Amino acid sequence: MQIDLNSDVGESFGQWIMGQDAAVMASTSSVNVACGFHAGDPSTMRATCAEAARTGNTIGAHPGYRDLAGFGRRFLDIDPGELRDELIYQIAALQGMAAVEGTAVRYVKPHGALYNAIVHHTGQAQAVVDAVRAVDPALPLLVLPHSAVGRLAAAAGLRTVTEAFADRAYNADGTLVPRTQPGAVLHSMEAVIAQCLGIALRGEVTAVDGSVVPVVAESICVHGDTPGAVMMAAAVKGALADAGVGIGSFLAP
Repeated sequence: MQIDLNSDVGESFGQWIMGQDAAVMASTSSVNVACGFHAGDPSTMRATCAEAARTGNTIGAHPGYRDLAGFGRRFLDIDPGELRDELIYQIAALQGMAAVEGTAVRYVKPHGALYNAIVHHTGQAQAVVDAVRAVDPALPLLVLPHSAVGRLAAAAGLRTVTEAFADRAYNADGTLVPRTQPGAVLHSMEAVIAQCLGIALRGEVTAVDGSVVPVVAESICVHGDTPGAVMMAAAVKGALADAGVGIGSFLAP
């Protein structure tokens, strides 16, 4: 058995440092690199691509709303055409930095509030699909299961890769508990490991109401900005290995 382990990285901005990217990448197989609109800057993007190449991590573009102040975690009621073009801009910028470092962007994962919005918001979901198709229709989209963006992407001929979360709480309908609510982020190492094993071995998570929710995922995300992310990623990788589950990219080498 094998599953992809991904993390959001490259989220530092100028003198403001977020996360310990190099240490996290020692445990992951894929990394979602911020593209400058919610976090990141050109030098951070380039350095992150270089580190991903060095550690053998597959690079994904992690575009979001133009919202540095809110870290891309606030919904923006933006025109779908404008959103499409801003996503194209971000993906293309990261492609340039990756190419300079002798590597490439291999997939796309929207960030934060945009990621959550396109579970139900068909206009913005279509904008994401249109942006990826415009840049490179061979790029897979990393999405939540049973999402609007997943359905629209499949209809457009794009590959979708379903994702689950190591350190986020789930609602009974399979959506993520909003970060504005208590308990939205799991901080207990035991809870995180238990959730990852449930996802990888049984295809399920336990929701906040105690119900068991089916979750079929090809990739598990450990957030790079969660406190203790380095230890958490290493512990998840170790626990999965002990259970006979290897860590590897969902894409062929």
